[in-house]
Amino acid sequence: MTYIMGYIKSAALEEKGFVVLDSYNQELDPKEWLDIEYNDWKSSGDTRFAPLASAFGDIECNGFWNHKPPRTDKDGVWIDSQTEKAPNLTRRAQEPGANVGRCRVIELQPTPYGDCLYNLHQDDNNRLNPDGTGWVVRGFFNLTDDKDSYFVLRENRTDPSIEYRIALPAGAQLIVDTQRLWHAATHNGDEPRYCLITSWTSGPELDAYIAKYNGTDDVPNYEVAQDVLEHGYAEQARKDAARAAYYAAKGQQVKQAMSEA
Repeated sequence: MTYIMGYIKSAALEEKGFVVLDSYNQELDPKEWLDIEYNDWKSSGDTRFAPLASAFGDIECNGFWNHKPPRTDKDGVWIDSQTEKAPNLTRRAQEPGANVGRCRVIELQPTPYGDCLYNLHQDDNNRLNPDGTGWVVRGFFNLTDDKDSYFVLRENRTDPSIEYRIALPAGAQLIVDTQRLWHAATHNGDEPRYCLITSWTSGPELDAYIAKYNGTDDVPNYEVAQDVLEHGYAEQARKDAARAAYYAAKGQQVKQAMSEA
């Protein structure tokens, strides 16, 4: 645990901004993500979300700072009607013992690499987060067996020179400083991908959890053919240009720093 820029941060995430934990045996658990209630909250791609914890215990996904009173992504309220249907997912989100903000399952429809790059975004987890407190990061637990899919992480949204690609079979577990890293998922397949996403507050509890499950940033990149990479770069540039042209025509400046609401 270290103090950086006035916040308590996990030393394990300092170098690359993420760690991969030991794989979870997803076959042990029922498919609870199919039983909970979703709403059509859009993030990066064609998505729905099923919240387990929200600002006031309602089935909604808005940022905590958009409520009254506004606050940072901490002290989420568990939703009884959801957690009763998903006790194993709830247990996994609560296991670190760290403060939980938003906790929800994402349903992502198939998303090719080029669309993933266009969807790359940074989160706004730490809006209103007071100095001297724990920095909010996010856990991603892949629930479906998406062997041909991968999480994309970049330090710079349009620079592929530093790009981490993390494989997403069932049971893949990673923790990401999503306010630092641009991120999105490439999902190759015919069925939706499901993943449990939990906002955790950094501190000794999260550090102990990372150590318990051998968190490391020394993992191989998911291998992608060069022609797929090149096509993806071109598709991102094409879509960025189209977006810039759209806003220019409306006399507005394009907001390059895409962030999650």
